[in-house]
Amino acid sequence: MAKISMIERENKRKKLTQKYQDKRNKIKNSLKQASNFEEIIKLQEHLQKLPRNSNRCRIRNRCWMTGRSRGFYRDFGLSRHVLREMSHECLLPGVTKSSW
Repeated sequence: MAKISMIERENKRKKLTQKYQDKRNKIKNSLKQASNFEEIIKLQEHLQKLPRNSNRCRIRNRCWMTGRSRGFYRDFGLSRHVLREMSHECLLPGVTKSSW
């Protein structure tokens, strides 16, 4: 189980990402269309003034049951430990234990 502070930090990052998403996209689009070097530098400064945690790449995928961030399976939203336990208990449809 992940620490509650880590999970709350991730929730805060998700909220910040949603809050600044439109602003960040507008600045990036205007950067693509900019032709003057001074204008590009000015837009880069505006982009850098936004909070770091509002960037989408700062969000970490976490298991919805345990909060574990490593060994995460996107298809299920679970970590590898929980995925294994749930598949052995036949709680995941279409997942079977492989044997050969």
